[in-house]
Parts: sequence; structure tokens; C-alpha cells
Amino acid sequence: MRFVIRVVVNAFAIWVVTLIPALQVVVTAFAPGETLQLVLTLLAIGAIFAVVNTIVGTVVKIVAFPLYILTFGLIGFVINGFLLWLTAVITQPFGWGLTIGNFWWGVLAALLISIINGIFGFILRPQSKKSRRD
Repeated sequence: MRFVIRVVVNAFAIWVVTLIPALQVVVTAFAPGETLQLVLTLLAIGAIFAVVNTIVGTVVKIVAFPLYILTFGLIGFVINGFLLWLTAVITQPFGWGLTIGNFWWGVLAALLISIINGIFGFILRPQSKKSRRD
């Protein structure tokens, strides 16, 4: 269930980023490209981004741990941009997917996606059960 929520939140965050034209992030929908196809494309991109972030992101973050220390964590922005760019590279051969015009705008888009994911993660996280003392 967590993965499904993560995919939906990723899809929403990517959609929000595509609404900002300056970021040069574009989603090409499945044919014929109507609303349903756009939503399905966003969900597919969200799923691919979640898998890339989970598998590749974990490995890259472990390998780049010394850079995290040297840059006080700022390298994380570049790594998130790289993961978003990698998602675009994975989806483009299919004729649908994500297109990023410039790597550095992709880094900024990944920052916005992280902020949106953080907000929704805070809202949708499971609440711990508080013990009652009588």
C-alpha cells in the first residue's frame, strides 16, 4: 500500500512540476494523449521514478556518502536531479514519458518534487497509536 501511495504522490508532484514552464520538464502522454492517458502516463512515470529512487538512488547515495559529508548534504540535490534525469532516459525510448530540457532545471524540478513528497509524506504518514494510561 505504501508503494501505491508513493507512486500517486510522485505522479502528482511530477504533474505539478510540469505546470511550471520555466523548468522545461514535459510529459508526453500515451497515444492518443487525452486526459486518461496523461494520468496513466504520470502514474507510470511515478512508478518508474519510485523504483529508480529506491534501487539506484540507494546505491548512489551509499557510494556518494563522502560527498554528502564534504558538501554538507548539498550533493543530494544533484543526485535527485540525476535520478529524475535517469527516469526521463528510461521512459523516452517507449515514445512516452518524461523530457527534461536542461540538467540543472531538472535538479530544481527534483527539489520541488522532494518538497511535495515531503509535505504529502508528513500528511499521509501512519499515526502511531498512543497508549492510554488510566
